[in-house]
Amino acid sequence: MEITLKGDTEIENIPSLKQKALRINLNEHIYGTFAEIGAGQETVRQFFRAGGASRTIAKSMSAYDKDFSDSIYGIEDDKRYVTESRLRRMLSHEMSLIEERITRDKHPNKMFFSYANTVTTIDFAKKFKGHGWVGIKYQIDPKQDYNDIILHFRFKENDARLQQETLGKLGTNLIYGAFYKYNEPKKLLRYLYDHLDKDQLEIDTINFSGPVYENVDNRLMSLQLVKNGMTDAVMFAPDGNNVLPARVLYKKNILALRGSFRPVTKVNMDMFEKSHEMFLNENRVDKEKTQTVFEITLSNLRAEGEIDEQDFMDRADLLCSLGQTVLISNFQEYYKLVEYFSQYTKARLGLSMGVNNLVDIFDEKYYRHLSGGILEAFGKLFFKDLKVYLYPMVNKESGELITSENLKVHPRMKELYKFFKYNGKVTDIKDFDPDILGIFSREVLHMIAEGKQGWSKMLPEGIAELIKDYRLFGYTRKPIVLKTKKKVKK
Repeated sequence: MEITLKGDTEIENIPSLKQKALRINLNEHIYGTFAEIGAGQETVRQFFRAGGASRTIAKSMSAYDKDFSDSIYGIEDDKRYVTESRLRRMLSHEMSLIEERITRDKHPNKMFFSYANTVTTIDFAKKFKGHGWVGIKYQIDPKQDYNDIILHFRFKENDARLQQETLGKLGTNLIYGAFYKYNEPKKLLRYLYDHLDKDQLEIDTINFSGPVYENVDNRLMSLQLVKNGMTDAVMFAPDGNNVLPARVLYKKNILALRGSFRPVTKVNMDMFEKSHEMFLNENRVDKEKTQTVFEITLSNLRAEGEIDEQDFMDRADLLCSLGQTVLISNFQEYYKLVEYFSQYTKARLGLSMGVNNLVDIFDEKYYRHLSGGILEAFGKLFFKDLKVYLYPMVNKESGELITSENLKVHPRMKELYKFFKYNGKVTDIKDFDPDILGIFSREVLHMIAEGKQGWSKMLPEGIAELIKDYRLFGYTRKPIVLKTKKKVKK
């Protein structure tokens, strides 16, 4: 079957699942085990059916019973089974058994691997569609250390049997890609969807590690997930590493701040700090169960029609250096962001934004694709337990301070705005710093690129130094010119 991969200009011939499995089976150097829990033994079935499996498969197992599984892999601290830590335990345990039972003296050229998954499929009520962790620990050289590819996915199908088949295809694609596409990790990502559709599953987290992936930035790999439409959003913890959104957001009060953060300014941080303080004082907001998120939409990562990946890394690094959690999303409209958060929590939500952002929310042109137009969008946005915290701005021409009381929306939207405003859905941030209202990211960016002075004072502490040290956003240090006295002719 010939298809065009998204982002590729050439037509590529994609091997069938049977061809992929058979190529692995016929490689005399590849040898390993399969351990699958929760959705049948769907991946190894592909390899058994392809033929020649005896030279590749050392063992296949499925420890379904929880007590039996615990006796093999141990008990997780959280007593859960469909987790990353469980998957890693499985991979390490099975790999240690291979090394214990198959000697290198007898098989010096064998490249060992251990494939594992721990999965839950759709429940009988069809309320929870299911999800899982899939991974492979493997070698591409018998003398090298092991490499790992670990990913998390969510099922989208409404039938358990179909989900099992989807899992088998995903696992086969992963094993094939690990051995034959490891030197092209971006393509390896896209090949995970061979013979699959984006409506069947969503891959929302992936991490590569090991000697062949030393130069792979997992954050950039996560960006590829969003860029290729494999997921709607990915998340980075303050330490800069990928993190599963569900783990961070589950049952939390969430305060989100959207922006370009190019670069993050004192205004951004003042907006965050003041709205965070107000959010924590709200009813039904537990400080210990509150998560703040700095969100950047993919549309804000584009330069001349293409995503500038280095620019993305720069923004994420600066925000993480300030101790913030960063979300990169495909959501252009705020209501989609709120819907996304609502997958993980029913607790109170907050959005912190500037005046211009709120005015844009009341612009009908953003909702023409919805059958119910702006009313449908607002139903999704404000139906949840949501409040907007509005940061003021100064009108450059008149010098007037613009707040929720005097901002101007389209005349047709005036009554709709009043409805949400006077029902407590919009509240002003009053304890703001008036001395920084004139700071805008785009002006700071222009000053940096033009080599002008004074921009560093507009940024949070430590950010200017990072921009200078790493030459971010077009910063170039001007050469020092030593002044010398002119020689006087006698």
